[in-house]
Amino acid sequence: MAESATTRAENYLAPETLAQLAPFELRAKMIVEGVMSGMHRSPYQGMAVEFAQHRQYVAGDDLKHLDWKVYGRSDKLYLKQYQQETTLDVIVLVDSSASMGFGSLAVKREWGGTIASAAKNRWTKFDHATALAVAISYVCLHQQDRVGVGVFANELRTMVKRSSSRMQWRSIVNSLSGEPVEAATDIVKVTEQVLSKINNRALFIIISDLFDDAEAIRQSLARFRHRRHDVILLHTLDRQEMMFDFSQPAPFHGMENEGRLRVDPRALRQAYLDSIRAHADAVSTAALKFGFDYQRLDTHESVGPALAYLLARRNAQSKRSKFG
Repeated sequence: MAESATTRAENYLAPETLAQLAPFELRAKMIVEGVMSGMHRSPYQGMAVEFAQHRQYVAGDDLKHLDWKVYGRSDKLYLKQYQQETTLDVIVLVDSSASMGFGSLAVKREWGGTIASAAKNRWTKFDHATALAVAISYVCLHQQDRVGVGVFANELRTMVKRSSSRMQWRSIVNSLSGEPVEAATDIVKVTEQVLSKINNRALFIIISDLFDDAEAIRQSLARFRHRRHDVILLHTLDRQEMMFDFSQPAPFHGMENEGRLRVDPRALRQAYLDSIRAHADAVSTAALKFGFDYQRLDTHESVGPALAYLLARRNAQSKRSKFG
């Protein structure tokens, strides 16, 4: 699978998707720290290498920015201040738990492939998540941001280190295409593992079917907020999961060790729809409460329009904030 991804990486980003995303940037809502030159203005003073001005020292200021040469000449304490463009650090977290292996749509034509789609010849939720991840990564790398990708289930499985290099996108494609889709989801554990690796503020994009307890998801989002990160939550569901459009009694198999049960879907449809709607509402409410973005995605729809809508909305919010 890795060899296939290396030779067919372009098949993971359709030309029409690229055209739909080309006009947009991905911007962070929150202030983002940075140490490299890029596109995103940082209001942090002293974070970059280009000198702007001095200001007099005030008790409590960080001593590492003192200008000792000025002190030697004047016997007065002054701080160096800087103002420069900084890069945005973007970390895409992709759910590869067993439930992400579900799909009711045939594999899309000329799709590069993942282990999940190769096993079932279906466009799975993991394939959709992979398409989202590589499209987002392309946009970010095009604007010279640093991008990393983590793959998770009951723990953090793989982490492609953040980079803005030309080869980063291909590394991301290779990593995602070869990941197994198995095990249950433990979003709380994964959150702690990820945050232990990240020291600066970043934009996290979580792509998952969110088949975990709503309170556990809320706790995880609270941890990101506590660390002052920005988050985009992309709730990725197959259309059959959203509509529950089954008409005949059949055995239903829980993909994360929930067992097997024969049911009449017509008798359960309304209760199921109420349950999944309540879960989505609880998650979206939590996300919005913390100031994060939430968007539910249908795997039967193209990646490009949904992402273009999200980026346009965030850019509009950013402009409103800037101009009051």
